[in-house]
Amino acid sequence: MSRPVRFDLALRIGLLVIFLLAVEWPAGPLVTEGPPQTVSTNNPKAGVHTRLTDEDAPWKIQRNLQLVREMGASWIVEFFSWADIEHRQNSFDWWHTDQVIDHARAQGLTVIARLGLVPAWARPDPRERETTLNYIDPDHYDDFGNFVYAFVDRYRDRVDHIIIWNEPNLSFEWGLRQVDAAAYVELLKVAYRRAKEANPEIIVLAGALAPTLEPEGSPSGLNDLIYLQRMYDAGAQDCYDALAVHAYGLLTPMNDVPDPGRVNFRRIELLRDLMQQNGDGAKQVYITEAGWNDSPRWNQAVTPAQRIANTLQALEWVKDKDWIEALALWVFSYPEATRTFYDNWTLMTDDLYPKPIYDEVKKQLTLSRDQ
Repeated sequence: MSRPVRFDLALRIGLLVIFLLAVEWPAGPLVTEGPPQTVSTNNPKAGVHTRLTDEDAPWKIQRNLQLVREMGASWIVEFFSWADIEHRQNSFDWWHTDQVIDHARAQGLTVIARLGLVPAWARPDPRERETTLNYIDPDHYDDFGNFVYAFVDRYRDRVDHIIIWNEPNLSFEWGLRQVDAAAYVELLKVAYRRAKEANPEIIVLAGALAPTLEPEGSPSGLNDLIYLQRMYDAGAQDCYDALAVHAYGLLTPMNDVPDPGRVNFRRIELLRDLMQQNGDGAKQVYITEAGWNDSPRWNQAVTPAQRIANTLQALEWVKDKDWIEALALWVFSYPEATRTFYDNWTLMTDDLYPKPIYDEVKKQLTLSRDQ
């Protein structure tokens, strides 16, 4: 008596599935760094914030960085997560970090490494208290300092700049707690000391302050001007080499004048004034995020044409500002589309197809001075 045809088909499908699961599939195309490249640009301050933290494909990491170089940007800001690198205390996984940094260096790019996010072992037991990846207690400042030491030591010949934390004047970035400039400065002091122990020449950037008008006591954050002054009051002057700031224009044009009651691109001049008032006028400012959004679904967005015009003006504006070291646009690309207005910050689509703004920035940065 023969078996039903459906039984034979099911058996064959089952055997095929078992076979496929047993096969070791190739990881993708072989990627090598290739010969060292240099960036050709008429604006050595121009850069971009890449977002390769969540990009797993080596070929796509390399292609992102090739396109950055071809655009004429010399700098990249990239986020390296403590939580992803040190899953277990004193056990480091550098594979992905090596990929990003080595490919960036091969393209002739200068890397500014932003360090943050707290591994589970350095946060409170979730059975006792729920916390976020941005939450760090003073009891673990030394653990973060040890991570900073390990990072700086490993990349002492490849990374010259690090940023300690991100937007600590926002509650979301401070573990959904009331922000605390003095507590951030204590963290900064530990990180600064450990970084310098690993490499005395490393440039430690503080802040990466978010532009905001949040008043005292707000659950969302604190005005960046107030926060910076409180950093100085807590002794920040001696534990950082340069200030990282974020400059978002929102609905305002690039040349909108700075005003304490407004968030606009040139608000960074007010932060610079505070640095001078506190005796820090010799330190440089790095704009590590900047830009305009052109989403038709967000009420703080401009048109695509306005976004391009503002961006080109900003890149030109920083050229003769001797107190600005670099301007990194937010953001080059995402590994995957978010299908929200966040996609309208990018210069490339998630499959690395250039948007008009990429082409226009490239045109400006690579245009010969003789043309």
